[in-house]
Amino acid sequence: MNIEVFSLCDAATVDIGGKLNVLGAFDTIWTANIPVLYPQCAIAFRVRFENIEQGEHRVTVNFVDLDGKHILPGANGTIKIAFPDEQRSGSANLVFNIQMLKLENYGEYSIDLAVDSRKEASLPLFVRERK
Repeated sequence: MNIEVFSLCDAATVDIGGKLNVLGAFDTIWTANIPVLYPQCAIAFRVRFENIEQGEHRVTVNFVDLDGKHILPGANGTIKIAFPDEQRSGSANLVFNIQMLKLENYGEYSIDLAVDSRKEASLPLFVRERK
């Protein structure tokens, strides 16, 4: 398994043809006031699986502060990977949309991705004071 894309962005979609569309990837929110309310964003990812990894896989995304406190409830899902045996690998795209993200403090947050209960990737999000 290989994480090809894992991004916090303004918006993301998966079209009918299976293309992952990502708009406005970012890792920092600048704000003069806390708490900050971010109206719309998305977590997008694309995972590539090898032929021997076909089948169902559990996916979990957690958004936490540096103390491990959940900012949002964890997002859990299952993806089913299937492709022809002669094909060496296949991919899955997932998008988690977030509305009205409220961040209480300046500092660093973490978005953690686990597949089949194993941590595979982590993204930082920094909330910085605009002076």
